[in-house]
Amino acid sequence: METFDDVLKPSGRPDGAKVERLFHRIASRYDITNRFLTLGIDLWWRSQLVSAVQHCYPQTVVDLATGSGDVAFALRRRLGKAVTITGIDFCQSLLDCAIQRKGKRADYESIQFTWGDCLDLPLSNESADAITIAFGFRNLADRNKGLQEILRVLRKPHGRLLILEFTQPVAWLRPLYYAYLHYGLPAIAGVITGAPSAYRYLTSSIKNFPDKQSLANEIKSAGFVSVDIKSFSGGLVALHTATVSET
Repeated sequence: METFDDVLKPSGRPDGAKVERLFHRIASRYDITNRFLTLGIDLWWRSQLVSAVQHCYPQTVVDLATGSGDVAFALRRRLGKAVTITGIDFCQSLLDCAIQRKGKRADYESIQFTWGDCLDLPLSNESADAITIAFGFRNLADRNKGLQEILRVLRKPHGRLLILEFTQPVAWLRPLYYAYLHYGLPAIAGVITGAPSAYRYLTSSIKNFPDKQSLANEIKSAGFVSVDIKSFSGGLVALHTATVSET
């Protein structure tokens, strides 16, 4: 049985093919594991992302690393049927879960789910008003290339990128948080999914991810003109909202 202890390359960046196989392995238990590991707080974090999108007044939204569709479905509920929503992921097993969920509610019918790689998006230039990515940006093998692709797809001058991602928490919380990441999370997730090594990778991906200010600098270096940062839950999670242009 394949393990995922070597998903991170020596450079600290993820191996894209192994990340895809990892999510294929845990797809069927992905949602219930997320709820259990975060005590359901991940739903609130995503609601903050969706609220921020709502304030951008988009007509076309693309949700990258959409997984089983949590953000895409929440966007539909909040934004209404007039807004075009597309969910993209490179793990077909997770997309299959999203498509299955889509079929259970008539108001989800118009959401489009499609396979795609964040480093080579199957989208036209300047075709989206807002692009979201929740807890998937740290899995990109080349973050700058992903940002360049997103910049290409966003409409000028008012397109928005919204990244919701784990980050390093406030100092007093770090010892408890890292102990949970190292010992608690893989053990609990291993029982639920049967793949503890997959969650050891996820632990490493969080620890190797830039802090929120460093990520903001990366986003600006890619060509975005401004980045707003909001932290949640003692800094466990941050929402970066990046603007394509100010004019």
